[in-house]
Amino acid sequence: MLRRYAGLLGVQLRASVLLSMQYRGDFLLEGLISLFWTFTAMAPLFVVYAERPSIAGWSFGESLLVVGWFTLLQGVLEGAITPSLNGVVEHIRKGTLDFVLLKPADAQFLVSTTGFEPWRATNVLTGIAIIVYAFHLLERGPSIPGIFAALVLLGTSTVLLYSMWILTVSAAFVVVKVDNLTYFFQSIFDAARWPSSIFKGPLAFIFTFIIPLALMTTFPAEAMLGRLPLRALVAAVAGSFVFAFVARRVWLRSIGYYTSASS
Repeated sequence: MLRRYAGLLGVQLRASVLLSMQYRGDFLLEGLISLFWTFTAMAPLFVVYAERPSIAGWSFGESLLVVGWFTLLQGVLEGAITPSLNGVVEHIRKGTLDFVLLKPADAQFLVSTTGFEPWRATNVLTGIAIIVYAFHLLERGPSIPGIFAALVLLGTSTVLLYSMWILTVSAAFVVVKVDNLTYFFQSIFDAARWPSSIFKGPLAFIFTFIIPLALMTTFPAEAMLGRLPLRALVAAVAGSFVFAFVARRVWLRSIGYYTSASS
């Protein structure tokens, strides 16, 4: 079963890459535009740190590490998660999801792998470059356990992002228009470019437990800096499993609300 789904994923990836490479000019242009917006989004960080040496205990180099993780995850989100799941909303609205549900494979897997945007890989590479530059500014390197913990957190962060998108898309089965909700989610995700300790009060609680942005970018940065407690790493892994389980149950239940175009 696992081999079969791995094969399906490989086919979808090859199809997306071949489709993108048909228009190589657009492929390169989209990559350059992604780089432009990435460095433009870093402007507030330079402005804020021009006035002070640290914010909420985070130096410029340490905050740059958080930005690196944010950029990397943004590449994963916009390159591998959003393109497919945005199409699901249109399928539900037009009542054409039957073509997916009738296929002999898991519907959630199929709707999650219908399309990829390979040029978003530039964000992943840029995020890695920012992380390397941040450690250059800090005049130190990450520890081996820190790198291992950060890789584990990269997996949990990807699972969390995917689960939250599944929850958002599932709302389309009962709410006709969820475009505003998806835009709202993307706006909220932008807050992950800042260390979580900047946010106080209700926002700190929301960004840690309700929409765990802290887990996605601040935790990996702290792991690489060698100051993330082991219990936080364990809680992050457990939390991602809980989110994935809840998202799966909600998806299966939401399909029951689906009404096709022929109904």
